[in-house]
Amino acid sequence: MPGAVGTYGDEYEPFSVGLDAPGGAPLGVDTIFRIQSMTKAVTAVATLRLVQDGEIALDDPIAAWLPELAEPRVLAHPDAPLEDAQPARAPITVRHLLTNQSGCGIMTADSPLKQAMVDAEVEAGAEPVALGAQDWLDALASLPLAFEPGEGWRYHHSFGLLGILLGRLGRGSTDEVLAETVFTPAGMTDTGFTVPTDQVHRLPAVFQRGAEGFERCEPAAAGFYAAPAPFDVSHSELVSTLADYHAFLSALRDGRVISPDLRDELCRDQVDEGAKASDSFFPGFWEGTGWGYGVSVVTEGPHRGRFGWSGGLGTDFFVDPDGRICLVMMQVAMDERVFALLGELRGIEGA
Repeated sequence: MPGAVGTYGDEYEPFSVGLDAPGGAPLGVDTIFRIQSMTKAVTAVATLRLVQDGEIALDDPIAAWLPELAEPRVLAHPDAPLEDAQPARAPITVRHLLTNQSGCGIMTADSPLKQAMVDAEVEAGAEPVALGAQDWLDALASLPLAFEPGEGWRYHHSFGLLGILLGRLGRGSTDEVLAETVFTPAGMTDTGFTVPTDQVHRLPAVFQRGAEGFERCEPAAAGFYAAPAPFDVSHSELVSTLADYHAFLSALRDGRVISPDLRDELCRDQVDEGAKASDSFFPGFWEGTGWGYGVSVVTEGPHRGRFGWSGGLGTDFFVDPDGRICLVMMQVAMDERVFALLGELRGIEGA
């Protein structure tokens, strides 16, 4: 497997193992990684900082900033025909986005809605995103919700909506809001939607496991995340480094980006049991697990209270109740073996 960098403990003590590519150079701890869904925690913290500052409230309807979703329609059940959709009984709120309960999200089973999302190029999975933010939002808003806001759970798309919303608050673009609320106070210097031209040499290739070993699926020092962005990517995902993301988690842990009370809400299970359907995500997802604001939460067992999340290209983090941080970064597409490796890491003694 191509190399990895990581750190574990109370302090930042980085390590690196392996190469940046099969037969390549040693993987540096200053490598810039495509962190994929680890972006969700950053977006959540930025949003909660604005809640703390009184700019927005958790139960504000998002239609104030996303009028495209002012009158959503809802399916009677997630696999119902699209033409059977009815007006939603309640608006989508900021809280619904933070908890993945907006009604927009990944459809795990074949259905008319899933096919419509594929046809509209808004089905998650094939990252990076195919459409710019406005086109993506318009396409998503043209489709019905899978469930009434707040009454179910579907992964992913709510955070793309939240990214666009942050850029419509009148405080600047989404990346400017992220910088003001998270990057600058946490001391993050290499995190953003793209890698600057003078730093793109630090962006490694991405690999996926093939029948005859690892295959390159995204080039080094080029591609979607190399500046400039191809279109408005405020609904997309970030690049970051081991040091930057550790700085973010440390600032979150220590109450330097949001208050301890809001941090505790972020890492508390926010999803009612009735919304945790077996087809919400992958099989067994809800076993001993809840969802807070942008992170998963361990709800039972020896690691109860731990929160964290992964990115689809082999990045992963968790923070234990005692404040210890574990952070690992690779650039290998998530598959069963990578998933199992990360699972072993979460289960080791002392971790």
